[in-house]
Amino acid sequence: MDKSLYVAMTGASQNMTGMAIHANNLANAATTGFRADYAQARAMPVFGETFPSRVYAMTERPATRMHAGALQETGRDLDVAIPGDGWIAVQNLDGSEAYTRAGDLTVDVNGVLRNGSGLPVMGNGAPISLPPSQGINIGIDGTISVRPLGAKAQEIAEVDRIKLVNPERANLYKGEDGLMYARDGKDLEADASVRLESGFLEGSNVNAVETLTEIISLSRQFEMQIKMMSNAEQNAEAAARLLQMS
Repeated sequence: MDKSLYVAMTGASQNMTGMAIHANNLANAATTGFRADYAQARAMPVFGETFPSRVYAMTERPATRMHAGALQETGRDLDVAIPGDGWIAVQNLDGSEAYTRAGDLTVDVNGVLRNGSGLPVMGNGAPISLPPSQGINIGIDGTISVRPLGAKAQEIAEVDRIKLVNPERANLYKGEDGLMYARDGKDLEADASVRLESGFLEGSNVNAVETLTEIISLSRQFEMQIKMMSNAEQNAEAAARLLQMS
């Protein structure tokens, strides 16, 4: 009895984990530059002091879906998207370097260029800081040019260049904050071949219909596991009654 109860219990628990992963994907279906997480389940033997006679289910997040989302035209000068492979480097809260596809940029009151999450965008060795200006232009290679206050239209000053990287996908992993990090913990080198498209944002790569279908399927599996647990309890009670009669 305990075998079936144990298998059903672990199955129900891992179904909930799978639903949480897919629910997070669905909640970010409209998040700029979001990368969906995969979820998979597999059987794992329970090893201990005796033979592995028990098997439990384990749901894990084996990888992140890396294909690009659709580009959405905004017409805003500080919105940028990467039409091919590549990532925008930002500075995390702890000072480390992280990578994102979200190009919804803004300039704060101190002139620091930040992304939509408020993280400073990295330039040549440091976060990008812009002087007071009448206009900002971001070139296809990430070069930032400004027209200083009081300057004529033809007076353009090149300030910095957004750090763009393009590592092998296997060298990146997704953190709990939704940002990508290098597996070796080192800052990646800038890649001059990465290009930006100004006036566009990249949407999430979440397939909402597929994700919702997965959630419904996992919910039905959860109900089945609960029913199996109930059946195991009923069988145990029936066996106990038989032993009492004997």
